[in-house]
Amino acid sequence: MENKKYLSVLARQYPTELSVINEIVNLQSIMTLPKGTEHFLTDIHGENEQFSHVLRNGSGSIRAKIDEVFGNTETQNVKRSLATLIYYPKEKLELVKQSESDMADWYAVTLHRLVAMLRRVSSKYTRSKVRKAMPEDFAYLIEELITEKEEIIDKQGYYNQIIQTVIRIGAADSLIETLCNLIQRLVIDHLHIIGDVFDRGPGPHIIMDTLLSYHSLDIQWGNHDVVWMGAASGDRACIANVVRLCARYNNLDVLEEGYGINLTPLVTFTMRHYGKMDRHAVHRAISIIQFKIEDALIRENPEFGMENRLILDKIDFEKKTILIDGKEWSLNVKDFSLDMPTVDPKNPAKLTEDEEIVLNRLIYSFTHCEKLQRHVKFLYRKGNLYKVFNGNLLYHGCMPLDSEGNFLPVTIFGREFRGKALYDELEKWARKGYFAKSGSEEREKGGHIMWYLWEGPKSPLFGKDKMATFENMFIDDKAASKERKNHYYDEVEDEATVDKILSEFGLDPKTSHIVNGHVPQEVKKGDSPIKCGGKLLIIDGGFAAAYHEKTGIAGYTLVCNSYGLRLVVHEKFTNTENVILNDSDIVSDTIIVEKFPNRLYVSDTDNGKEIQAQIDELEELLRAYRSGFIAQ
Repeated sequence: MENKKYLSVLARQYPTELSVINEIVNLQSIMTLPKGTEHFLTDIHGENEQFSHVLRNGSGSIRAKIDEVFGNTETQNVKRSLATLIYYPKEKLELVKQSESDMADWYAVTLHRLVAMLRRVSSKYTRSKVRKAMPEDFAYLIEELITEKEEIIDKQGYYNQIIQTVIRIGAADSLIETLCNLIQRLVIDHLHIIGDVFDRGPGPHIIMDTLLSYHSLDIQWGNHDVVWMGAASGDRACIANVVRLCARYNNLDVLEEGYGINLTPLVTFTMRHYGKMDRHAVHRAISIIQFKIEDALIRENPEFGMENRLILDKIDFEKKTILIDGKEWSLNVKDFSLDMPTVDPKNPAKLTEDEEIVLNRLIYSFTHCEKLQRHVKFLYRKGNLYKVFNGNLLYHGCMPLDSEGNFLPVTIFGREFRGKALYDELEKWARKGYFAKSGSEEREKGGHIMWYLWEGPKSPLFGKDKMATFENMFIDDKAASKERKNHYYDEVEDEATVDKILSEFGLDPKTSHIVNGHVPQEVKKGDSPIKCGGKLLIIDGGFAAAYHEKTGIAGYTLVCNSYGLRLVVHEKFTNTENVILNDSDIVSDTIIVEKFPNRLYVSDTDNGKEIQAQIDELEELLRAYRSGFIAQ
């Protein structure tokens, strides 16, 4: 009876035997198409220009398609110029017009090349999917161009006339831009962002706007994303950390201009109490506020195990020293009244009345910022702490392990979790921290968890024993700032451990991979992103400019197509103008991580499993129609 109910509902969508047959044939045919190309990026950290370029060139995927289509029939200069046009059609067209003497001829040749490219990149999709990707204004025209075979004599005149007419009536620029954007759209089927869109670089808000309109993607939250999510929910500790990081990396403009966050109360407070209003003074002022908030938060949540981060009450104001983890360190403070003017030696963690006022105004600005709320809701809609996708396990930081390589137990509000269950529980609370009723206990606890995910010692997004913010600011001895990584990073070459993690998430260790970011791989010191024979890939190569000197490169990305996995190493990015003027690119090297024994098709993917389930249901409906169990 239940089955009949379901089939009756399905029959509303497919009311006749013929409609069912058509859909079965359509779905079965889709299963034989090659698997779409997946593109993996991580630790973007606000570098919007570099991010935009990597997205446009598909980490070398477009240049590879150009080589496939044109081989040795075109020069390298021609192919580089065509690649730049596809990446930046509007800007490249303006340059061409300044130097090209016969634009009609250039248009004709270029349109033929772009149509050839579009045919190639659309060949692994159904005509329906390609049509849906086309803008309505040019859909009919483009479909004619890419489906007609110009080598057929009877169609040559028709094909050429379309292009010549487009040129004659002045529509070539618009068509070229549309074709280029469509090639970009089709060369990558799905995008994975493995955390840390925010902080350090100048344009996280620009990156988020780009992601909002991207055709197909998922996001695994990084600790830098979660702290912004917590700030958007109104969590005080998260807000203080976000403002501090923007001040530290000279990116207060991201808050003021990118998101319209009102920093005037904080700047006024800084001038009144610290005697200055530059970013360094703002950084100092908000840091002190942060330490006070975190002190109360740690005391309220003893199960977080962060008593060693109760800092302010360990200061000896007379000796100008501090006791951390049983060791005394000298502070670089010359005058507490100047460097920590709002810290009362008798009650150092107590917020002053002025600090409370500043905090309340910041909370209002963050929670009422329409753009930030839109971006954060998108992170919740498209994001998770981890994702299993086509046999790959994606997460930003690590799986917390103990010294024996076992899943580390973590206590969350009185209950112990480890492994996959830990990820699931933390995500549940991270969602409550934003979506639970304002002012409720669940909302407050969820906010605390988001802060813990940001810098907690057992957080899978942070993966270190402490965040040495205070030590970096106030202790010159660098030994005090040492942060020890979780044992996960000691086990990344151990196959048994990696297999155990994959199995924990229901994956086959023989064929699956872990892909994560978070820890920049120092290539110039010999680090390799390929761990455990390719089973684990840490693809943080220092995308952010702040890491280029440390890593020696400008980031890794990963591309997975129907033939295999390839790791792409990126050169340092100068600027978009240089790319357009000089037809330069930023892909410096490609490393084949794995060649699949056989080419993968849609039937081999997660989507293929869903399609097969639909086919099975439709075939059951077909049998029901033919037997009379369900009336057409």
